[in-house]
Amino acid sequence: MDTMDSEDPMETYVERRDGGYYIAGTRISLDSIIHPFKNGASPEGILRSFPLIGSLEKVYGAITFYLANTEAVEAFLSEQERLSRALEAKQTPLPESLSNKLNRAREEAPR
Repeated sequence: MDTMDSEDPMETYVERRDGGYYIAGTRISLDSIIHPFKNGASPEGILRSFPLIGSLEKVYGAITFYLANTEAVEAFLSEQERLSRALEAKQTPLPESLSNKLNRAREEAPR
């Protein structure tokens, strides 16, 4: 486990481990916080969506980390998106019968 700069208390909110950024002490990825934030979600709303973060302070700390390290985090997010698209392109499509069943189940599911 590695924090970016352990001398800076703000950066203890985010850990770099296993090739990714995570909210310190959790398995919640930083991008799980940053994507909603960039789309206009409030820190309170993000905490409601991810209560295992533990505190509003950690949400603000993660956002502050992102704002202070935007270039590095954006490069990481871009690479993750590229990898995701590459994996998606390699996937074989679902058989049509299964796809139809899934679509029917979505339509019939209570909202």
